[in-house]
Amino acid sequence: MLLTVAGWLGGALPRATPAPGLGDEPWTVALWLAGTALMVGAWWVLRRGAPSTRWAYRTAGLWALPLLAAPPLGSRDVYSYACQGWAYAHDVDPYATGVAEAGCPWVDAVAPIWRDTPAPYGPVFVLLAALAVTLGGGLVGAVVAFRSLAVAGVLVAAVCLPGLARAAGVPTRRAAWLVLASPLVGVHLVAGAHNDAVMLGLLLPGLLVLVRRPGRPGPLLLAGALLGLAVTVKATAVVVLPFAALAAVPGRHTLRALLRHGGWLAGGVLGAVAVTSLLSGLGLGWVGGLTRSGDSEQWTSPPTAVGFVVDYAGGLAGREPGAVPVTRAAALLLLAVAVAALWWRTWSGLRRPDQRRPGPARTPGGVRQGVTCTDAARPRAALLGAGLALTATVVLAPVFHPWYATWPLALLAVAAARTTWFVAPCAAAAFLTLPDGTNLARFSKAPGALAMTALTLGLTVWGVLRLRRTGAARPD
Repeated sequence: MLLTVAGWLGGALPRATPAPGLGDEPWTVALWLAGTALMVGAWWVLRRGAPSTRWAYRTAGLWALPLLAAPPLGSRDVYSYACQGWAYAHDVDPYATGVAEAGCPWVDAVAPIWRDTPAPYGPVFVLLAALAVTLGGGLVGAVVAFRSLAVAGVLVAAVCLPGLARAAGVPTRRAAWLVLASPLVGVHLVAGAHNDAVMLGLLLPGLLVLVRRPGRPGPLLLAGALLGLAVTVKATAVVVLPFAALAAVPGRHTLRALLRHGGWLAGGVLGAVAVTSLLSGLGLGWVGGLTRSGDSEQWTSPPTAVGFVVDYAGGLAGREPGAVPVTRAAALLLLAVAVAALWWRTWSGLRRPDQRRPGPARTPGGVRQGVTCTDAARPRAALLGAGLALTATVVLAPVFHPWYATWPLALLAVAAARTTWFVAPCAAAAFLTLPDGTNLARFSKAPGALAMTALTLGLTVWGVLRLRRTGAARPD
């Protein structure tokens, strides 16, 4: 309720974008931070699981009710969606021009940085955006339509969570709470109407079909189609596909079985991408729009923060190396390596069906470990690998926004043994924006970049040392 009140006082209302600042009134910011702190605190306390699954659903639903009545919170992206849908509905290619050049009548509501950039979303979402604008009849109606789409995506994800959690041997009360009660989901997916909700609403049912009906051509094609549609909403879903192929194999994981069952899955993915690209009349032009998604430079992205620090060091030496594009490119190469390594590790583990997972018999969250790959460990390994791949994508991406953290959160909540390591960053990310979409990172560029670089280096050293210890402890 505090967040909703703060939103009406100083949220991302459909008017000309305000100048960067900390809000019109200090008490608007105070209400926002107080409401965020209350939501984050309550969510954090039950990070190992709500009292029951029913309680988790009921409480998360009650939390979402006031947010349904709020204006767009934490971002102005919904107005970009509306203008992109308007452009397509008026026979303008949103992948070839920005919304300002297209002549969108609501361009003043769009954040200035995105007015001249092409749409970075796939054809499915462009079609949905055009439908929302057509049905809405105006900007306010379009915003209501986009929020309805986002709520539908969250509801579909909510329906899939228990099945995924049970397949992976994770308590449903924990999975439901971590995802649905997350402040990132309530503020940014429900109130902010971000299309990440639509992506998750396609991704999770696709994975649920795989873990319930692996090895069957019909379900594999259906799962592939759902995953392909998720990719054509936001291309970042593509990193899940290699792990989905592992979940598609019902028995022993051999190369022949992977090619056979993965082939059916790939057929569904490619079919969905091809059909939607042809039906939209836009082809693959959306791939080019992805290159402009990194126009924003904030220290909340580790590669960007490292580039900032290198530039600062160069400035002290009398040079300006322009390191941000270099560190971002290096991070994308590292991402490809990381996803490949995660996939190989998951694949190698699944090829040893009699090997038990290390760890205690039961974690504090009630997650069973020490189970063989023939039961919950099989789908859990694939889901965990996909969640870690999405985590790497978020960490190594050239730009980070708080709602990006919902991608790995949705999968780690149903597959990870421990929760604190991914719940803590999500809790911190909830404080990064103000109700009008102002990113607080812009007011702490230098100290934030130094802190993020130090954290990145520290975690890297810790990870290398841990890998060395693990390798030394492994028997010959």
